Amino acid sequence: MQPFAYAAAPDVATVATRAMRGAEFIAGGTDMLQLLQEGVRRPEEITDINGLPLSSVEEEPDGAIRLGTLARLQEVADHATVRQRFAVVAEALEATASPMVRHMATVGGNLLQRTRCLYFRDVTTPCNKREPGSGCSAWDGQNRINAILGGSEACIAVHPSDLPVALIAVDAEVLIRHADGAEHWVPIEDFHRRPGDTPHIETVLRQGDLILAIRIPAHAAGRRSHYVKVRDRASFAWALASAAVALRTDETGTVVEARVAAGGVATKPWRLPQVEQALLGRRLDAAIAAQAAARATEGAAPRHGNAFKVPLLRHTVERALLELGGFA
Repeated sequence: MQPFAYAAAPDVATVATRAMRGAEFIAGGTDMLQLLQEGVRRPEEITDINGLPLSSVEEEPDGAIRLGTLARLQEVADHATVRQRFAVVAEALEATASPMVRHMATVGGNLLQRTRCLYFRDVTTPCNKREPGSGCSAWDGQNRINAILGGSEACIAVHPSDLPVALIAVDAEVLIRHADGAEHWVPIEDFHRRPGDTPHIETVLRQGDLILAIRIPAHAAGRRSHYVKVRDRASFAWALASAAVALRTDETGTVVEARVAAGGVATKPWRLPQVEQALLGRRLDAAIAAQAAARATEGAAPRHGNAFKVPLLRHTVERALLELGGFA
């Protein structure tokens, strides 16, 4: 591990000042410490932001839920309003890592979790995400866990987090504070970037930016929702495929609003509008679930080691729909 300077930030403005000169942030540290130990990150300075007043979980007057960026994953998963009104979020968090990690990791940090691609974590191998222009070793290498959606010739690394997949299903937004003090909300669907030819740029954040909060709008509470995660072992494993589904139906059971997103299969949390479209105006049953899920892999581009993810994603989306509808 490379030596670095360490300081705790007394306020948000100090964080921005230090970030502009190249300091990196640490909060829960559940991912950062691994990256430091593996030599993937080599900052000269780390700023601890745990002392900032950004850890609350609050219900706003209009019924929305606001999660401070430093709120711990388990705290959010256990929050009564989240569990009752936004089940998909609580379920995704409960499927994340282990209880020990969930009590340390923050919601803001989880959005920024780095890929588990073998080559990104191995500093002895070429990786465009870690070292731009060096090449993508996963393209023809060990790519079992890599992406079948959203990739490019420069990168097929999967985004590993569960939470942002669920947040797509509830139309969440991310509040960003810029170095100049300006703030604005970004839809979670637009927060992460596809790799293109710049895979090292993973989000819309710029130097000096800080995530302040995540907001789940009240209208999403009208949808029934569910999260399904398929992985190699029952706990503390990243998704091979996951699905977040949220549906609103009318008095006849017809789907009038749908949100479907996938994780573990794409270079960013991946919305599936073609599946949503296949559900709208239909009454959910086993046949409709299968027909809609069949569209989940449109545009997929598997490599030799991860072609199994094509049928796996379809089955995962179908299972999520069936379980949500009470057919499984």
